[in-house]
Order: sequence, then structure tokens, then C-alpha cells
Amino acid sequence: MCYTSGMIILPNFVVLEGVDGTGTTTQLKLLRNRFDQGLCGVSPAAPLPLLYTTFEPTDGPVGALIRSFLRKEISLSPQTAARLFAADRNEHLYGDNGIHERCRRGELVVCDRYVLSSLVYQGIDCGEKLPWSLNEGFPVPELLLYLDIDPSISMKRIENRAGRDIYEYLDFQVKVRERYLALVSRYGEQGTVRIIDASQAPQEVAGEVWRALEKLPIFHI
Repeated sequence: MCYTSGMIILPNFVVLEGVDGTGTTTQLKLLRNRFDQGLCGVSPAAPLPLLYTTFEPTDGPVGALIRSFLRKEISLSPQTAARLFAADRNEHLYGDNGIHERCRRGELVVCDRYVLSSLVYQGIDCGEKLPWSLNEGFPVPELLLYLDIDPSISMKRIENRAGRDIYEYLDFQVKVRERYLALVSRYGEQGTVRIIDASQAPQEVAGEVWRALEKLPIFHI
């Protein structure tokens, strides 16, 4: 089974992935700040594209239900959770003003988590078959940035949070990293993927994220 087999690559779409505590949310904020402050350093002849940053689960109605599940406020079977993640993603992609529409009109969309998260997390919870079948029709991002870190380090980063979600435990995150690395390797056979050492300081990681992004065709139109 290969993540990109038979899939369509969606231009201008970038995804950040990693275990919990990797810093994907931080990197999304730093990228937003870079654009807002005009610190991108690209050629004046190639104006910056519009940047849209987003995340999964979304803040829509299905995403809100998923977040209640992650916070252990409601109980769902792994199979139900897998289906909800896919439903939330479908609306995120194809709903009004969604990812697909934005990318097609020339915006750069950078998303914190996407299909690979489902193949990893739900793949652990309920096996490969269901998450794969639910997600195989979704387009592949033009660029996948996998922020890699030892889970023992990432869990220390979040140990002082008020509450942990259902997946934020070391034993589970060790499995998450193993599965990410296996799937990223398969993805790299056909798609564009960059593995970034997320144990570095956030600004150093942000520099690597930007160096990968600025090579995209959207910055050289």
C-alpha cells in the first residue's frame, strides 16, 4: 500500500505532520508571521502568494465533535472516529471556500495535519484497511513536511499542559513515530517530502520549513 498510489497531487498545497508535541502548530504560526511581516525574501519580480493557514481537525461542526473525542469528553469507537476524521477532511477540502478551491485559484494553503495523520493514528487504532479506504480518494499535497523528533522529547514539551488528549502518551507516540517514518518513506518514493529535525530551536526549524517552501513553483510565477 502506497500513500500516493493513483492519487492526484494538489498544487499549492503544503502539509505539516509529526507526532504530538513536534511543533507543527508553532511552525504554522511562525510561517504566518513571516508572511505578515514581509520577511520571505523572495524576488520582487515574483510577488508573494496569498497564504491560508489551516488545521485538522477543523473548527467546523464535525471537527468540534472530533475534538470532544480527543479531550475524552465523549466516547467513540475507533471505526467511528476514523469516519469522522474523513468526513471533516472532505468538508475541509471541498466545502465552500475550502482547500481545493483556494489552491485552484492560486492561494498557498498550509495545513497542520492531513491524510497521513489518519493513516498513522487511526491506522494504529483500527488497522490500515479502514483509514486507507476512507482517505484514498483525497488529493496529495504538493509538499509534505514531516517534523521528526524522539517522542520522549516531544512528550516533555507538553507535560505541563492542563490536560492531555487521548493520544498524548509516550507509549502511543512511540508507535506513532514508527508508523510515520514507514509511511513517509513510502510517500517519498513518489511525492515531494522533506524530513526536518524538530528537536532544533523553533526558529531553526522555521528556517528549514521556509527553505523547502520557497522552492515551490507558486513563488516563481
